[in-house]
Amino acid sequence: MGTAERHRASASGSGGTGRTAARGAAPREQEGRRPAPRPPLWVEEPARRRRLPDPVRTAAVRAVILVAVTLVQAMVAFLAALAGSWLSFPMVLSSVASTIVATWGVLDVWVTRQVWKQRHGVVSTPSSTARELRRERRRARRQARAAARGKIGIRTRVRRRGGAGQLSHS
Repeated sequence: MGTAERHRASASGSGGTGRTAARGAAPREQEGRRPAPRPPLWVEEPARRRRLPDPVRTAAVRAVILVAVTLVQAMVAFLAALAGSWLSFPMVLSSVASTIVATWGVLDVWVTRQVWKQRHGVVSTPSSTARELRRERRRARRQARAAARGKIGIRTRVRRRGGAGQLSHS
C-alpha cells in the first residue's frame, strides 16, 4: 500500500491510526478492484539534440582533457608562485606551452566539425563537396544501369515488340 492510499484511508474517517485502519479497510474496499499500476521508474525521453559525429566527439573529448590539464597546471603554477617555490618557474613555462596546446585542441574541434559538415552535406551551399559527390554517384549509377540494360533505347524496344515505330499518331 502506498503513502497516498494510506492518506486516503485515514482521511475517510475509519477510526484508529492510519496504519491499522488502512490495513483493516483495504481488503474489504478493494476486493473487486486492482490497485492502480505504478508509473515506471525510468521514462525514456527523446534527445533534444542529435549526437555529435564520432570524429567531432573524439576531438571534443581530447580538447576537454587538454583544457582540464592546462587549468590544473596553471593552478599549481599559481600556488607554487605564492609559496615562493623553485617549482613555480618551470610550471609557468609548462602552463604557457599547455595553453598553446589546449588552444590547438579547441580549434581542432571547430575545424573537424566544419569538415564533417561539409563532407556529409549538412551545409547547404552550392559549392558543397557532399552535394557534388552525390551528383557524381548518381551519374555513375545511371551509367551503370544504362550499360546493364544494354543501352536499349525506347524506339528499339517498341520495334522489338512489334510496334509501328511511332511514339504518337501525329
